[in-house]
This record gives sequence, C-alpha cells and structure tokens, in this order.
Amino acid sequence: MLEFVMLGTAASAPSVQRGLPSQMVLYQDERFLVDCGEGTQRQILRSGLGFRHLTRVLLTHGHLDHILGLGGLISTFARWEAVPQLEIYAGKRALERVEDLLFRVVLRGAPLPVPVDLYEVQAGVLLESDTFEVRAFEVAHRGPDCFGYLFREKPRRPFLPDKAAALGVPQGPVRRELVNGRSITLADGRVIHPDDVLGAERPGVAIAFTGDVARVDTLVDEVRGADVLVCEATYLERDAELARRFGHLTAARGAWLAREAGARLLVFNHLSQRYRVRELLDEAHTFFPEVVVARDFDRFTVTRDKITLTHSELHRDDPDVKGKIDKGVLFAV
Repeated sequence: MLEFVMLGTAASAPSVQRGLPSQMVLYQDERFLVDCGEGTQRQILRSGLGFRHLTRVLLTHGHLDHILGLGGLISTFARWEAVPQLEIYAGKRALERVEDLLFRVVLRGAPLPVPVDLYEVQAGVLLESDTFEVRAFEVAHRGPDCFGYLFREKPRRPFLPDKAAALGVPQGPVRRELVNGRSITLADGRVIHPDDVLGAERPGVAIAFTGDVARVDTLVDEVRGADVLVCEATYLERDAELARRFGHLTAARGAWLAREAGARLLVFNHLSQRYRVRELLDEAHTFFPEVVVARDFDRFTVTRDKITLTHSELHRDDPDVKGKIDKGVLFAV
C-alpha cells in the first residue's frame, strides 16, 4: 500500500483555497516530501500529518514556487527538534539554488540548525529497499535538471499461512525467513523451501509525479504502469500557446499521458485560478475517464484492489465535497 497527501495544488502563486506545490508520500513508516513550496510547514500541520519520519525532500526542479518552503521547514525542524537530519534530493541546478537559499539568504553564515545532506539526482533508481524503490526520470520544463519521481512497491509473493500450517511450519521468525526467500529446516529435519509456502508473484502499486513539464511524449515509458499519475494541468487547450511558452501542460495532454501509460487514476495538480474544475474535467475526459482535480489536503490510499480518496475536514463547507468527507472508492478492480 502507498498513500499520498496533496499539501499544495496551486500553480505559481497561492490562492485562498490552494497552497504552493507540495505532496507527501507515505510508505510504511517512511515519508517523502515532493517539492516544498512556500508555507509547506503550515500545510503539514493543518493536514494533521506532523513532521515525524519526514527526513527526505525530493525536488522536481529549482523554481521558487517549489523550493521557498525549505527555509521555514528547516527552521521549524530546529525549533521543535522534529527530525534528526534532513536529506534533500534534486537536480544540479536546483541544488545550487537551494544552497543559495539556505546558506546565503536564510542562514547567512550561521550553522545549520539541523544536519542537511544534499544529493544530486540522476535518472534511474534513487532510493531502494527490499520492498520499495524510488526512481527519478528526466522531464522537459524550463531549463535543465528537471525530474519527475516514481514511487513503487516491488513485486512480492504472498505468504500462504494455510500451506505453512499444513507443513508444520511454526509461527515466528522462521516464517519471516521463508518470506525473505530463504529455506528453513524444521526440528524433524524436513527442509521447507519458499516455493512451498509462497503464492504467485503479485505486482506492487506505483505512483508517479511528473512535476512541471512541457511535453509528455517522452514520459510514456517512464510512468507506464503507474496506478496513479499525478500530473500538472496548468492550462486548457484553448491556451495551448501559453502552455508551450511557459513550459507547462494542458489538461488534455496530461490525460493523453495517463491513457498511453495505462494509469488507473489521473490526479491533476499545479492548477491555475483561471479555470473551473469542471472545465479541466471535461477536457481530460476526452482522453481518459478516471480523473480527480486535487484539492489541498486530499489523501489518496492506493492498494492493488482499490484507490480511495479522503477529503479533509477543512473542506467541509466546499459544495463539491459536502457529504463526502469519508473515504470514497475512486477505482476498484
């Protein structure tokens, strides 16, 4: 299972309803912040997520609406001693700008209040464990070193407790050995192999974040098979020339990418105040049926069987959300 929360969904400038770009991905006890627009630390508090385990920030690029929140976030961490250290991942140009922001503007020679490690992103596997990985992929925006990120559970074979019990495999650490692919020897001398108690391999779930992006034809293979595609929709097709000029997408192009990549759900973010939600949905539905125009604090839970959306209590008075605060199934197999 993977979860993510939309902390800020506005394009370029905040509005009364939308903060600047930021999303949090949750996997087991790990948390990853994707972009950190101005005011992100307050959005984290309002969301109820808190700062515990938030030790990694992944930046899609170095534009100010995606990084200005880092100064406040680090200051908050220091005051509350929320995390022991922070890792920031970004392309070379973005890291240079982050260094300028933190060391020349925010700190101005003072020591870092919390240890911060900067890591330059290259396309490919960025972080990996036995069960999970984060991949970075290049995107075309304005300038070099712009990236999207794919969060993916690795395929796994489910443990079959009935088979294990029938073979006399006791409860406890020996079962973990089998799950991890290692054979065990029982007290009576019988050797039990993983194939004896594991089912057929099941793919994990995946979520892709494009960040700001000017073209999608190069991204189909990068995000293919993602269960959820989180993609910007800064413009509509009637303003396609503006989209090209500023290196952004229309809702139609994002929906085309979701269709070609085989996504189960498309979530739009980086939204302009110039369009109504219904306009974005109508344009996207020409290419792809399962679309959500995200609101700040929307929480998505992604499993193999279904994708659910929980609206925040903060949107209780929103006419489009009223009566829908509880979890709603968006997509079910």
